[in-house]
Amino acid sequence: MSAPVAPLANDGQVLIIGAGQAGLAAAEALRSGGHAGPIFLLGQEATGPYHRPPLSKAWLAGAMEPEQLVMRSPEVLARKGITLATNRFVTRIDREALFVVLSDGQEMAYEGLVLATGATPRVPQLPGIRSTGVHVLRSRTDAEAIAASLRTCIENGQAVAVLGGGFIGLEVAATARKLGCAVTVYESAPRLLGRVLAPVLSDWFAELHRRHGTRLRLNADVTAIVADAAGRIEGIRFADGSVDQAALLVVGIGVRPNEQLALEAGLECGGGIVVDACSRTSDPRIVAAGDCTVRRFPDGRLQRLESIQNATEQAKSAAAALLGQERPFDAVPWFWSDQFDVKLQMAGQSFDETRHELIGDPMTHKFEIRHYHGERLISVDSINDPAGHMRARKELTGLPLR
Repeated sequence: MSAPVAPLANDGQVLIIGAGQAGLAAAEALRSGGHAGPIFLLGQEATGPYHRPPLSKAWLAGAMEPEQLVMRSPEVLARKGITLATNRFVTRIDREALFVVLSDGQEMAYEGLVLATGATPRVPQLPGIRSTGVHVLRSRTDAEAIAASLRTCIENGQAVAVLGGGFIGLEVAATARKLGCAVTVYESAPRLLGRVLAPVLSDWFAELHRRHGTRLRLNADVTAIVADAAGRIEGIRFADGSVDQAALLVVGIGVRPNEQLALEAGLECGGGIVVDACSRTSDPRIVAAGDCTVRRFPDGRLQRLESIQNATEQAKSAAAALLGQERPFDAVPWFWSDQFDVKLQMAGQSFDETRHELIGDPMTHKFEIRHYHGERLISVDSINDPAGHMRARKELTGLPLR
């Protein structure tokens, strides 16, 4: 990681590539931090910053008004002296001449640059995966397309398939079931949420979905998407030759960080744009925040976090770094997921637990699982207990990111 240089000139122009959670937070932190120069928020989508978590839940179910999705309107941003530019695709960064090139050939100079390019949903290399009726969920446009397909499935009594038993897949499945769709979740692993939850909680969520009528197919060996003559999905084929019918498939098997622009500019990357605790990249004039990043720890390990908290806190660190300040992101990481009538809240990280403890009764739908490394508490998973989650975050305060 490069050493810091002189702080950004107070009137220097800052470009922020990406108008999502991290990009917006960086822009506002720069302005509230005293930066007086031009700030441009360059977004690829046609709309300004909006909330993404509701896309798989309230927005998908049609239970949310469009204005509720908006984080900041262009007018609000303008009052803060932040220029929002939508439909802007940055194709190249010239680090020596300090400018970026847009897809229309326009060049924009910068003194400070924030990369908040986000991530792109992974798509499996399966025959038929590009069939009509196969969707990923990342953007508002994605959610609107899925919502329209769900309405068609409801009208025609057609089945919905979800590929992937992670948070996005299960949230979509829960929403579709609440709308009355027949839903099957296909997960290649032997349990749901296997990368983030202890087996006891994975099993609990599996039973939750089954009780609500969701069909689960674990250890699913999907080999192809079956389409009709018009190229529209008809079903899912498996290694044993069997086919499950489906008129809609939502793929939720994770994301890959959008690091290509940084790679082509010669920045250090490794499964994401490599940053330090203060969100600095290998170029002292460029910082990065959010899902596009991977953090390097002092011992050389790299770690990615995908959450609203991470995007916001990294963005604040990035803004501070451009202003010549040290503001490392060292808070306890936390995450959440809403499925049916259940709110899961997670504080800390349990990937190296040696034991866990169940507190409460899972039958009551209000309990917690405490994870330990030896005798040290490292994370807490709370079910329908916001107060308990906040207590856990306070209890874990001061625990270093690992």
